[in-house]
Amino acid sequence: MRPIGDRASADDATSALETARTADTADAARSADAAELGRLLRGGPFHLALRAALTARGLPLHRVQHRLAARGIKLGVTSLSYWQQGARRPRHPESLRAVRALEEILELPDGALLRLLSTSASAPARGRPTARPYRALVSVGAAVEELLDAMELPADGGLHTVGHHERVRIGAGGEMRARDSQQIVRAHRDGVDRYLAVHHGDPGCDAARVTVTAHENCRTGRVRHHPEAGVVVAELLFDARLRRGDTYVFGYGVEDGTGARSSEYVRGFSYAGGQYMLQVRFDEAALPVRCRRFARTGPRAPRTHLADLTPSGRHRAVHLVEPSVHRGILGIAWDWE
Repeated sequence: MRPIGDRASADDATSALETARTADTADAARSADAAELGRLLRGGPFHLALRAALTARGLPLHRVQHRLAARGIKLGVTSLSYWQQGARRPRHPESLRAVRALEEILELPDGALLRLLSTSASAPARGRPTARPYRALVSVGAAVEELLDAMELPADGGLHTVGHHERVRIGAGGEMRARDSQQIVRAHRDGVDRYLAVHHGDPGCDAARVTVTAHENCRTGRVRHHPEAGVVVAELLFDARLRRGDTYVFGYGVEDGTGARSSEYVRGFSYAGGQYMLQVRFDEAALPVRCRRFARTGPRAPRTHLADLTPSGRHRAVHLVEPSVHRGILGIAWDWE
């Protein structure tokens, strides 16, 4: 029989050997991370260099946010996530100040990240569908992009629509009173936690009086208005953070009623695919003489795929259903006389 003391010594030796192997593995991983960080700091792109620096230092985003806040810099975890994903690049003075602070927090050479921002814009993430810009979808696209830029939100929200049911209500004066939307979306990148609802009122719309209300599975975040263009952009914050491939169901409503008499309702689509249903309901005191569905490739393109629609039902409503949308514009137009 082997003495107990000998067994303990053998166990201690084995444990020490395993500890040494673990340490060697950890050292090798740290060395690889450091080499990759050095390569990215030399050649970029910015978002991958930032991500590698966060990994090398082992700092989660909420701790980075706290350290920025201690320096008097307010920056959300979502913005940091957008930066490291390449969905958004810091450009405004306060954002660039945050980048300088990040270089200190992440123990990087002065100007290491800022230098990468002066190079060409980061390429879209591999495998991400290409979205059409707002300028290609709506006449006020420039105003929409201006609001998104001020909010430091990406024009590509990381989502595309699987299904969208939309109901529009026209008031007694022919004005667009309200619309309700229920959507099913799928994330095409990790970390998506919000949807951007864009509303463009009819001529005369008072954007400041337009309200956006969150319904199921979301809540209202920041809301911004562009008075000259009659545009409202609202964040709808999800109850969960999505991973790539995840689907999500949510609903919201918009109350308007501030614009002139309406003659059409349109919806722009950045991506192909997904079902869309649009219903327009008219007040009995203001019934159109003719309704038609149509499609457009852009805001200034001619209407195509015209088809007459006959109001029916107790609420005198018309609708269209598109089983699989194409990139571009779908809508319903009506004549009052």
